[in-house]
Amino acid sequence: MLRTPTGGAGHGTAAAGERAMSIGTVLLQLRDEFPEVTISKIRFLETEGLIEPQRTPSGYRKFSPADVERLAQVLRMQRDHYLPLKVIREHLEALARGEQVALPPGGGPGDPADALRNQDLGQATAARIGRSELLAATEATEEQLDEWESYGLIVPAAGGSYDAEAVNVARLVADLGRFGLEPRHLRAVKAAAEREAGLVEQVVAPLRRHRNPQTRAHAEATAKELADLSVRLHAALVQSALKAGFH
Repeated sequence: MLRTPTGGAGHGTAAAGERAMSIGTVLLQLRDEFPEVTISKIRFLETEGLIEPQRTPSGYRKFSPADVERLAQVLRMQRDHYLPLKVIREHLEALARGEQVALPPGGGPGDPADALRNQDLGQATAARIGRSELLAATEATEEQLDEWESYGLIVPAAGGSYDAEAVNVARLVADLGRFGLEPRHLRAVKAAAEREAGLVEQVVAPLRRHRNPQTRAHAEATAKELADLSVRLHAALVQSALKAGFH
């Protein structure tokens, strides 16, 4: 059962003595539980009316602890129950009125994508979600998902289900779309990712063919570590290129 948010419609008004926080501070507070949350995501939820932080005379957002708790509730309902924002808003309004809210069963604690990833190999076919759940998790339309699939950004499994990686990709594509980036703009990103995956495969392929089960297990751990390093390098290079462009 969710905790009732502090306050009601005026949840953006900080009570006396409450410590007001900047959006950057809020991001840092949320990152432990929601590592993929971004400032743009927080701003988007504000434009959708899910949170209402105060504004300073100069226009800067100031969040109260109640705002942060409400934001965390929104993110949990998206992450754990795949609820669309309209339903989340209705649930929060009901909680503010003191009503009990029954949420649909989720995928267990933590990010559902992580829950899918952590399934035993023999359960892989069951560790998937359907099309309607993916649409709810990303706030996407049928037409948008069709377009993502037509560009190969999202690839459904046999039967039309989606695995953990597809869930994460869909969320990111949806977030980028709010900035005007369309699937056709992301073809270069996909091509670069496939090249990076090819480099990782070159390193671990000999280990995967080894007769020793421990060596084969080490191959999977090595692939995961190389993939993580590759993603971090990619992010660092993008940041470096952006910084160079501003000089």
